[in-house]
Amino acid sequence: MAGRSCFERMDEFAKAKTMVFPRQVLVGHGVLEELGAMCRELELDGPALVVTGPHTRAIAGDDAVRILQQNNLKAELCLVSGATEATVAQVHHAIEASRASFAVGVGGGSVIDATKLGSHRAGVEFISAPTSASHDGITSPRASIRDARGSASTQAHAPLAILADTAIIGRAPYKHLAAGCGDVLSNLNAIKDWRLAHKLRDEPYSSMAANLSLTAADMVLENQDDIRPGLEEAVWLVTKALIVSGVSMSVAGSSRPASGAEHMMSHALDRLAPRAALHGEQCGVGTILALALHGDEWQRARDALQKVGAPTTASGLGIPRATLIEALVQAHTIRPERYTILGDQGITREAAERLLKVTGVA
Repeated sequence: MAGRSCFERMDEFAKAKTMVFPRQVLVGHGVLEELGAMCRELELDGPALVVTGPHTRAIAGDDAVRILQQNNLKAELCLVSGATEATVAQVHHAIEASRASFAVGVGGGSVIDATKLGSHRAGVEFISAPTSASHDGITSPRASIRDARGSASTQAHAPLAILADTAIIGRAPYKHLAAGCGDVLSNLNAIKDWRLAHKLRDEPYSSMAANLSLTAADMVLENQDDIRPGLEEAVWLVTKALIVSGVSMSVAGSSRPASGAEHMMSHALDRLAPRAALHGEQCGVGTILALALHGDEWQRARDALQKVGAPTTASGLGIPRATLIEALVQAHTIRPERYTILGDQGITREAAERLLKVTGVA
């Protein structure tokens, strides 16, 4: 056979890649009570550190400690406020001080992120037990950590297991669930950006990870009529989509399948207007804008966001038009190594103004 030798062709496959996934995923009404049984099945014999927040302690944190203790597992509580280097260090220290063999993150995104990175640095596994479904951090191997400049995505590890109690998640403000839809729908643009980088920069691309990412987005698009306040089925749908989205990142070995220009826009907003809106809300609006730059699907994304009750405008985010324009201009600097529709030089202020007008975002 002409061309490369068989050894040269075989060399293309002579590479190794590690993909780490949750070993158990349990989603449903009242499943927090299965925490003890889950630990037994995973052969976790403690001690355990339950990480939770001041608010989520009463919602589920104390219950998690009770359930573990009823199952003859020693468990201590660690209270954190936010996901910062200080709270990550707090979790790390608490794990070492209690000699915990695993951690359980019981709370919203910031609690899960602090647990995820703190346990990663301590070298122990963690179980994700979310009390809201506002973004795919409940599953992903990445942690969003805030500092004085805003937030940044940091590599950590995927949860050993996920225990998503839809009865508990359903008690969170509905805007958190709508924000979760925004984070999942951002995959529509993330995959376009990834394909663009693959085409123009020869960046490695995984069709399996991309398909999982788009499957998650399709789950929201196809069920948007059923995602509304007061419906536990909606909680189940969005939580499942967030989990699939998180798994796509484990397959890819990076956040590429679920993070593109729209996430860079969101992180730029975090710098300019800290805590003005939820992460998923910002990513949803960023998705409209980034897809418009691609020239495709932005109306479909906007309509779905409107249907589920997520913001689609700057005013809906509570962010001034001028601030959003500045975020668009700065977005390409957030992760300069990640090629997206923003290109290497970003977009001009004039282009940002036109983009906001064309999409009706501001």
